[in-house]
Amino acid sequence: MKKIQTRFGEIEFDPAKVIHFPEGLIGLDNLKDFLVIPNEKQGPLFWIQSVDDPAFAFPVTDPTNFFLDYAIAPDAEERKKLQIGEKDDCFVLSIVSVGEDKKITLNLSGPILYSPETHRALQVILEDTTYSTKTPLPEVKNKE
Repeated sequence: MKKIQTRFGEIEFDPAKVIHFPEGLIGLDNLKDFLVIPNEKQGPLFWIQSVDDPAFAFPVTDPTNFFLDYAIAPDAEERKKLQIGEKDDCFVLSIVSVGEDKKITLNLSGPILYSPETHRALQVILEDTTYSTKTPLPEVKNKE
């Protein structure tokens, strides 16, 4: 077990369970290893904590919790980088942002592909998409 000091306090972790981003994150290619930190509150969000820079963490979620038709699958090159086959599981995560206006958005044009089998992940950029880096959550309609 290893330990790092983070904004969440001291965290002890198993190096075998670290999520490795072989290419880093977009704009942060020096950050390659991350831990999953559950959110203290119940709900669909959790944190990804950098091992390389313990001051850096960000919230993520499964975008299908909010956008039922959002479906992304890794192509052959992405599967190769994730070290998975066509039938292996690959989960899609979106980075969550909260603006100054307290509006929550998801980065649906730059999703993270994650293989639980290999503990590898990639952030990809979708081309020709209607989604944006700051896609607002759908409005909740009141039932009356």
